[in-house]
Parts: sequence; C-alpha cells; structure tokens
Amino acid sequence: MPLPAGVYRADHVGSFLRPKPILDAREKLDTQSITLDSLRAIEDEHISTVVKSQVQSGLQSITDGEFRRAWFHIDFLQHLAGVERHGSLSSTNVTSHGVTPPKIVVSGKLGHPNAIQVEDYKFVEKEVAKVSDGKTKITTKVCIPSPTMVHFRGGREAISTEAYPNLDPDFFDDLVQVYQAEIADLYAAGCRFVQLDDTNLAYLCDEGMRAEAAKRHGVDDPQALTKQYAKLINRAIAGRPKDMVIGIHLCRGNFRSQWFAEGGYEPVAETLFKELDVDVYFLEYDDQRSGDFQPLRFLPEGKIVVLGVMSSKKAALDDKEDIKRRLKEAAGYCPQGLDQLCLSHQCGFSSTVEGNDLTEEEQWAKVRLEVEIAKEVWGEDLSV
Repeated sequence: MPLPAGVYRADHVGSFLRPKPILDAREKLDTQSITLDSLRAIEDEHISTVVKSQVQSGLQSITDGEFRRAWFHIDFLQHLAGVERHGSLSSTNVTSHGVTPPKIVVSGKLGHPNAIQVEDYKFVEKEVAKVSDGKTKITTKVCIPSPTMVHFRGGREAISTEAYPNLDPDFFDDLVQVYQAEIADLYAAGCRFVQLDDTNLAYLCDEGMRAEAAKRHGVDDPQALTKQYAKLINRAIAGRPKDMVIGIHLCRGNFRSQWFAEGGYEPVAETLFKELDVDVYFLEYDDQRSGDFQPLRFLPEGKIVVLGVMSSKKAALDDKEDIKRRLKEAAGYCPQGLDQLCLSHQCGFSSTVEGNDLTEEEQWAKVRLEVEIAKEVWGEDLSV
C-alpha cells in the first residue's frame, strides 16, 4: 500500500538536542540580557544547520527540531488567547531531577488572534529548499500539541468558571475553533503535514494515571475520557483539506531520558485506531513499558503506524537485528503487514529544552542507523 504523502519508512517525532548557543541565549533572555529578536536570530542559524543535518542523515520528514521551544506544548499553547502559564502541576510523577511540568490554565475565553506556527513553517521550507537535490521527496512537518493538552492535566479547576461556566459545549467548541484556525492558516501557507503530540492518551494506558484522571475529571470510567478526546481531536481536524495529512504521536513522558507512565495500549487501542480520524500514528514502543504489539490488531487497513521501537533515551545504538525482529513481530498484527509500518525512535531527542542524556553525535548516529535499517527492510525508496 502507498504511504500518505509526507510519511516515510524512516521517520521521526520532531525534536532534536538544542545546541549550546541556543541554551545560552535562552538563559540570557531570562535575565533580559538579549531580546527576543536576538534569540530568534540565533535560533534561525541553528535551525538552518539542523535542517541540513536531517537531510544529510537520510531523513525526509524535516522539522525545525523544536529549537524555538522550551517545552513541546507550553510554547505553542501560550500563544492562544485565554491561556496562561501558572506555576507547576502537582503530580506524583516528579522527575528524578525534581521537575514537574508547568501548569497551563485557561483564564479567559479561548481565541486564535494570530497564526502560531506559520512563520516557523515558512522558515523551515526556505531552508529545505536550499539543501534539496530536487529529486528526493522532502516534507516539512509541523508538530503542535494535541488539543487535549489544554484539558487533561488541569481539568475543571484549571479552566475559569467565569469564562466557561459550562465546559461542554462552550469550552470544547472554542478549543476546536482555535485548532481549526491554526490548521487552516498552516494549510494556506503550504503546510501539508501536521503532527499532534499527545501524552494524555498514552497516560490513559497507565493504571495509576487512569485512576487519577477519573478523579480529576469526575468520571467513573476513564474510558469516557478516551472517547471524549477522540471526538475532540476529530472535530479539531475535521475541516482539513484532503491533501493535508494528520499524524498523532503518543508518548509516556520524555524528560532528560526519564519516562513517567507505563502500560500497554490495550485500554485505548480500539478507540485510538477505530475512532480517531488521523492518517498516521507515531507510537512509543521502545521497551516493555509500552506493552506488546497485540493492540495493533485494531489497526484498520489503509492507516499507518510509525513504530517507535528505537530509543532516543539512550546513547547506545540499538541492535539492528533486534529492531528488524520487532518490526516483523509487529507486522504480524497489522492487516496489511509491513506495508502499514514505518520506523522511528519512540519520541524526540529533546521534548524539553534540556534534552535527553546523549551527545549530538550520538543522536545523529542513531538517526543514520534508523535510515539504514529502514532501507534494509523496505528498500532504498523510503517514500513508498
């Protein structure tokens, strides 16, 4: 079966380790030693480099490495009207570094006053054009947090009762509209691939987090949240043109090589695969925390799973033969076998500005190995 446009047999989730000049510039911005414009100029320089590095390593789905973000979700969501950052979440899942994620609150009516990712997309497109050979297919991918990120972690307590006395339908209607507006703006700018990053559907695979979520959201069965979020995402992407591909990435946490949740996909699998109207799933599958491949039995014909069986959390290279074996095992559960699978690492290399515990050279070595494996499994043309 043909791959959707912009999906490749060797793919990736989106983020890469931030170069030291970007880290230094962010620190200077915090102390007001430099301006936002100065930071952006430094980001531009290193995004140009990371685009070139992706292409040279054999990737064909190209991002800005999320170099303009400190957190994969916060930097985007703060651009929505009515959304603010207030302190940190109270969580039992504190990192070994003593960090908890920032808390997002909805303090007013949601709105989309300006396009959020369009200028960033245009910059990457320009850099891609500089390094493209004109023969190899290359796609600029835009990664944005899933709309569930505005609701799941804070719940009713984090959403203004003055702005939204009723969450359903008022809050969810407005949330859908802001996402539809952003996707429409991206399409108008030329973007044809958007990836939604969603930790929450993966957290709903964790027994402890399911119980916490049920209590926080006042539901008896956390499966109700899974179905609610599938409907929310479907509404948010419903207006996309037929030639725009939508992917979703599920992750159980990725902070300095640490994870936060565990549990196989079985609790969400049937809803995930049968009810969610996305084209491609980027699924974390790098170790036993993600369970076995049996949930893939729900995958409908015609949809793609980018199987994250390689690890961005470890510096050591994955074992090539083991990766091939796991791909073959997973294919046994897919109705169209290997044709429905692609390969990636389980998550990005730097979901937050701190990055995972490996060097940039180790990162690119892992990417090159991924491309090598994909060509051995599917052939030289990774776009089919």
